[in-house]
Amino acid sequence: MQSIEAPERYTVVFRLHYPAASFLSLLDHPDNFIYAKKYLDQDINWYKTHAMGTGPFKLQEYIRGAVLEFKRNPDYWKKGLPYLDGAKYFIIPDTGARAKSIRADRTDVEFRGFAPAEVEAITAQMGDKVTVAHPGQPAHWGIAVNVDKKPFDDARVRQALSLALDRYEMAKTLGPLTGLDTMAGPMPPGTPWTLNPEALQALPGFGKDHETNLREAKRLLAAAGYPNGFQTVLTNRAVKLPYIDFGVYVVSAWKKIGVEAEHKLEESATWSKSRLTRDFDLLVDPFGFAAEGDPDEVMVKFTSSSPSNWGRFKDPVVDQLFERQKVERDAQKRAQLVQDMQKRIVERAWEIIGLWWTRVEVRSERIHNYEPQPSHWLNRRLEDVWLSAR
Repeated sequence: MQSIEAPERYTVVFRLHYPAASFLSLLDHPDNFIYAKKYLDQDINWYKTHAMGTGPFKLQEYIRGAVLEFKRNPDYWKKGLPYLDGAKYFIIPDTGARAKSIRADRTDVEFRGFAPAEVEAITAQMGDKVTVAHPGQPAHWGIAVNVDKKPFDDARVRQALSLALDRYEMAKTLGPLTGLDTMAGPMPPGTPWTLNPEALQALPGFGKDHETNLREAKRLLAAAGYPNGFQTVLTNRAVKLPYIDFGVYVVSAWKKIGVEAEHKLEESATWSKSRLTRDFDLLVDPFGFAAEGDPDEVMVKFTSSSPSNWGRFKDPVVDQLFERQKVERDAQKRAQLVQDMQKRIVERAWEIIGLWWTRVEVRSERIHNYEPQPSHWLNRRLEDVWLSAR
């Protein structure tokens, strides 16, 4: 094998999506990291304001909500790595400003994803100066329902809210603007466990005759005691794409069945707290996968004991199906169990299923030895990434 000399080192610049919590918000979950015992003995919350580790980069500066900068770790355990002298992340909440930073060559990559319309505008201006990748569909945007609050303890009300959404039209409208462009059940599209179109269309809210769906939604509301609809609140994260656009569409759709929902936008940290404390009626709820999209990773969310089951519904049938699929060794039988679990969730409207998001990543053609992954959390060590000269 021919040896290749390591290229000249540069500092690469990146962009982070999350405005307040930023990359360091991951440190709010200490079970995801390993810390030196001596630090936690001094202060159990030490990790919230400090960083440590054995990675390729060291934290150099963090300005909350603005900049996160790393420098090369000269003592990294892989000799000769990393190639980069550092990595600098700009935290830019505004979508237009993020795109402008790429077009102005201020940043080298947008790590989360742009909407298709924005990608077209960038490539039209920059041409072969950028590389566009479509690494997968790692996340779904739906609605968690607080089943302990009336009227959402009634399955008929939940089903009516789901029936009111025309997912086919929603995908056409929101796809170019947000990347929310694919209809599927709770499992991601294109997997062995995905519900096929015929099975999906047989479920409430997924039939193509939307006028029939609306009539059924109104009938269910009347049967539940709400012939004129009701007022409620949809709590959402104050992030433009795809949260706000998704929420606006949903609120508008519910008006057609008499449900008036206040669209309540919360800053990221507040929205996260609302999820944990269940301080909501209805909540815009993204979920998905960071690894392979296996049912053990995705569907555990819908079990009674899951901490990410924000609505806290308890369905013994769902729990049993999940446990059975975990140990089923026959691939076809396991797929059927997972599909039955999805059907149960959709039929009972425990979670109002929305659309799956297609991630599109745009990066400078100067970046080499980097492969984007379906989840925007993966492949971020950057230990062997390098940049060509401008």
